[in-house]
Amino acid sequence: MPVAAVLAALTPMSVSAEPPGRITGIGGIFFRSKDPKALLAWYRDVLGIKVESWGGVLLPYDAPDHPPVLTLNVFEQASGYLAPSTREFMLNFAVDDLAAFLGRLQAKGVPILKRDDSDPSGKFAWIVDPDGTKIELWEPNAKPASQ
Repeated sequence: MPVAAVLAALTPMSVSAEPPGRITGIGGIFFRSKDPKALLAWYRDVLGIKVESWGGVLLPYDAPDHPPVLTLNVFEQASGYLAPSTREFMLNFAVDDLAAFLGRLQAKGVPILKRDDSDPSGKFAWIVDPDGTKIELWEPNAKPASQ
């Protein structure tokens, strides 16, 4: 994840008195799968994400240690950042303890593509879900890195 994008996302922005009719945040992430029930079961059983009775997931922003914002970023078409996935998107999940989470994933047989503890914005690791979607796991630093 480009450090500048993360730093910009974590830097408090001044809120201007804008009139109604603006974007306030991302309300959901929706994508297709050849087997949606099996994929959601994997997210539940492997990643520990609670799947609601209606079949989807609710991820609260007010969870302890959750970053205060959601990052939206667009990469060049030729970027290899989403590799090895050929999907048009990547998911990023914030975690509270990357080492513990990776230990749980490895116990479930999930290969870890890469781990990076050197980024100023936090620790990162990458995995791929059963549909081939790359997932970035991010343990944010307690404080945003200074620019």
